[in-house]
Amino acid sequence: MASITLKGNPFSTSGDLPAVGSKAPAFDLRTVGHAQEDGSSFAGRKLVLNIFPSIDTGICAQSVRTFNQHAAGRDDVAVLCISADLPFAHARFCGAEGIENVHSLSTFDSTFREDFGVKILGGPLRGCCARSVLVLDPDGTVLHAELVPEIVQEPDYAAALAALT
Repeated sequence: MASITLKGNPFSTSGDLPAVGSKAPAFDLRTVGHAQEDGSSFAGRKLVLNIFPSIDTGICAQSVRTFNQHAAGRDDVAVLCISADLPFAHARFCGAEGIENVHSLSTFDSTFREDFGVKILGGPLRGCCARSVLVLDPDGTVLHAELVPEIVQEPDYAAALAALT
């Protein structure tokens, strides 16, 4: 288990993020169209897994915008924005914001939160994903891993983007 805070109040997660150098677990998530999506859809590309509590919060929304602007649209990279929100929320947000270069995915009906160790176990965000970023190489090896220690902080975008080079 990892420890994070929400405005200074401590909470635990269901486990630990995959470590740099390890293989990321396989995953199966829901698209905004409710189709099942797994990592094989992105074969041959580096992946940015932008994991966050809810698309309906300012910091989470900003992380989607930032990765959309700086990493998405490259042929060799796929940006996956992942939360426990229902696919409808992802579709609404991306439609309203005109965000088209990221893949919005829901952990709805998935073991992703537990498999990646990001499920928040207590407090008002219980069951949501802890804010974190993973960068994977085309073979699924973790190049960068960050569990943001304070939920109301943004991730270290520069470090994640540097892992793409």
